[in-house]
Amino acid sequence: MLRATWYHSRVSDSACVPSAASAVPTTTTTSRHSALVRVNHWITTLCFLALLVSGVEIVISHPRFYWGETGNDLTPPLFKLPIPASRALVPTGYGYVLPDQNGWSRYLHFQAAWVVVLTGLLYVISSFFTGHLRKNLLPDQADLSWRAFSTAIASHLRFERPSEAEAWSYNVLQRLTYLFVIFVLFPLVIWTGLAMSPAFVSAFPATVNVLGGQQSARTLHFFVSLALVLFLLVHVAMVWLAGFRSRMRAMITGRAATPMERT
Repeated sequence: MLRATWYHSRVSDSACVPSAASAVPTTTTTSRHSALVRVNHWITTLCFLALLVSGVEIVISHPRFYWGETGNDLTPPLFKLPIPASRALVPTGYGYVLPDQNGWSRYLHFQAAWVVVLTGLLYVISSFFTGHLRKNLLPDQADLSWRAFSTAIASHLRFERPSEAEAWSYNVLQRLTYLFVIFVLFPLVIWTGLAMSPAFVSAFPATVNVLGGQQSARTLHFFVSLALVLFLLVHVAMVWLAGFRSRMRAMITGRAATPMERT
């Protein structure tokens, strides 16, 4: 009896005391973003920054916006930005002009725009074939309820830190926002940009007629660009709130830490 009790206590003690191997927490990582998604993300980011800088310079050359087919220095504007221009003939109310950067800015804007178009097409086509669109962007039927949608909006408005699950999958508000940016804002900014090109309009005049004219296309292009800038600011703010270091690592290396690593 004593022998049996002594043996049982030895087994119990060894089970309760962790060994050196089990005391060391293991760190595991799992793929979060594919290589194609990561490369496309950073190419688009660099091109968007180039488009933003060059677009600002283009706007400074003529900070007046019109509606219709024509608009010039002698035409009453729909609205104008309260900034000086880089061209002396543009009436702005300021007694000086800024340095003219219209040459390189238009060249950079054109080149960066075509890179975005090509990478965007590659991203959309590959998303259909790899299942990225269905798995990571299209919301589930249960997530489309008003309760789930309102909960996501409320958490974002309160700037709550995202849950651990959102490191692996987007919530319904993120999915709908990304779909809106990819399939509405980006095509619209490309469309309105092409509608300002005389060569494109001469080949496809209906594309600018639907928008109301070339000056209307320029005005719409400006507002769609503002919407994309707003998305970028909110996106960066949410990445910072969720954990800038971990989110950046996931988008650079493709790997996100498992819950075991975060403990």
